[in-house]
Formats: sequence, structure tokens, C-alpha cells
Amino acid sequence: MDRLVSATMTADVLGPTTVELQVAVAGPAPAEETLVATLDGAPVDLREVAAPVGGRLHLLRCDRGHLEVTYRARVGGRAGPAPVEDLDPSVYLRPSRYAESDRLAAVAAAELGPRGTDPARLLRDVAAWVGRRLAYVPGSSSGTDGAVDTLLAGAGVCRDYAHLATALLRSRDVPARLVSVYAPGLAPMDFHAVVEALVDDAWHVVDPTLLAPRRSLVRIATGRDAADTAFMSSYGAGLRFGRLTVAATVDGDLPGDDLEKLVQIG
Repeated sequence: MDRLVSATMTADVLGPTTVELQVAVAGPAPAEETLVATLDGAPVDLREVAAPVGGRLHLLRCDRGHLEVTYRARVGGRAGPAPVEDLDPSVYLRPSRYAESDRLAAVAAAELGPRGTDPARLLRDVAAWVGRRLAYVPGSSSGTDGAVDTLLAGAGVCRDYAHLATALLRSRDVPARLVSVYAPGLAPMDFHAVVEALVDDAWHVVDPTLLAPRRSLVRIATGRDAADTAFMSSYGAGLRFGRLTVAATVDGDLPGDDLEKLVQIG
């Protein structure tokens, strides 16, 4: 299954600024891939830095001007399973900025049962519970909302669903983390956020939104929460974000998605 992915974004840079981009497909660079950044039409140098789970963060430094970034890639076949590192259970059981598992422990105990529930079943239960409790409403949340804010609001977008599911899984002693992905089949199309949970010594994907088949997903960035997986961050004078266009398709038909089965991002 070949997947074609792309992202185009613009921003007005307000002065000397370092920009971090996380838009490239994780893992070895695909054979067909381009990533170009220009400032007022002139090319800007990009430096690639390795990030967790094969992530590829790109840094650029620029002065005042109009920034345009374009990324395109063709991803052939499926990547191998995400490796499980010795430190993963510790890192991804801790509460984090947007996935406050310590504050949601009582909710998880009341709604999802005691610790020790079969982990594979727990993944399905958490996804279903979050899907029932939240309404998918674009524009209903802000970039500083965490899992607790989302639960109280009862609405959000994919990152909010993912933060709440991540927090609930961690509170039940299941290591969980956020993954930003390209998601063929997603509507409306955008970058997508899902959860990976560590079950039976392997990472499996959880998507409470049910907006795209899990087997079509393409990994971009992986981390504790959205603080680690943002597609663009800036330091310095800053920037004023303009527009974003994302596309992700597959050659042929989209794969099916059996929600009773464990699936890995590949």
C-alpha cells in the first residue's frame, strides 16, 4: 500500500527566529521526498535532527519575512513495528503537561474498573468511553487545553481525544503516548493525533475519534503529548501563522479497520 502525503504552510516571521518543523515522515527518508522552505522566495537551509521513534525534526533559522514550507512524500509498504525501549514504561506512565493522568485517576477507576483489567480490552474500552463522552467540534478547544479541560468541556478535536485517552490509560498503569500522523481517509483532512499504548511488549494504536482507518496511518512524531509532537514551534521574535494544507491518500482502496483487533502504526 503506497501512501502519498503532503503539507504546505505559511507564516510571517516577525524577526530573528528559530523554527522547528515536524512534518517529515518518521524513519529513513522515503525515496520520493521533498522538503523545501523559503523566506520571501529565497531558499532557507534546513538541519535535520533525530527525534524519538524515528522522528525527524527540521530546524531553520531566519529573519523577518514571509516563510513558506512545502513537504511531499510517497511512502511505500509498511514500516516495521515501533521498538520498545527499556525506559518507555517509565517515561510513558508519568503524568505530562497535557495528559494529567494523576488528576484523572479517580475518574478512570470509577469508569473503567480496577487496575489489572486485560490491557487489550482496556484499549478498546478507553477508546469507546472517550468517543462517547466527547463531541468532535473543530474550534472548541485551545492549544493550552489538557485532558482535564477536555473532559470538563465534553468536546474537542483529535489532540484532545488523544490526550484524554492517554491520561486514562496511564492512570490504569498502561504506558501511553501521543503520535502525530498523516491519516488517509481523514475528513476534514489535517494532521491527525492518535495514541500508542504498550500492550504485550508492543506498541498498538488507539484512535477514539474513529475518523481514519488505523492501518493507513503514517507516523510523523512521537512523544508524551502535544508539547513533543507539534508540527511547528518557534523561538525568538516569533511568527504569525498563516495557512496550512495537508493531504494524505492511498493508492487504491482504503484498508478496513476491525476495532476488535490490535493494530500497529506501520
